[in-house]
Amino acid sequence: MDITHDSYTDCLDTLWGSHAEEEIEEEVKNFAVQLVRGVWENYEVINKKISEYADNWELKRMAVVDRNILRLGCYELLFCQDIPPKVSINEAIELAKKYSNLEAGKFVNGILDKIKLEKNKK
Repeated sequence: MDITHDSYTDCLDTLWGSHAEEEIEEEVKNFAVQLVRGVWENYEVINKKISEYADNWELKRMAVVDRNILRLGCYELLFCQDIPPKVSINEAIELAKKYSNLEAGKFVNGILDKIKLEKNKK
């Protein structure tokens, strides 16, 4: 979505189509849809929150992978009360390490931890 500017439904259709031969559990699909839709519907709020805590970084200048991992993590922290914040942050760190680099894990951790701390103050 970030690169193609397609709707979230089109992107999900493409994703499921590229994995058509795999048996993906319905629960996994439903969670993926929840995350993607949630980020899409709260895009401006999420971007504003990330920008607030990304010292010396503009969102558009971040690596695409890092930026979108931050969006997913931020969505979970702000809108998914059933997911413990520690789980959201740890998953985001692991995604960053796997799909970006070790430094990205630290970067993602720093921003999401600040968002979590602010949320806990409220």
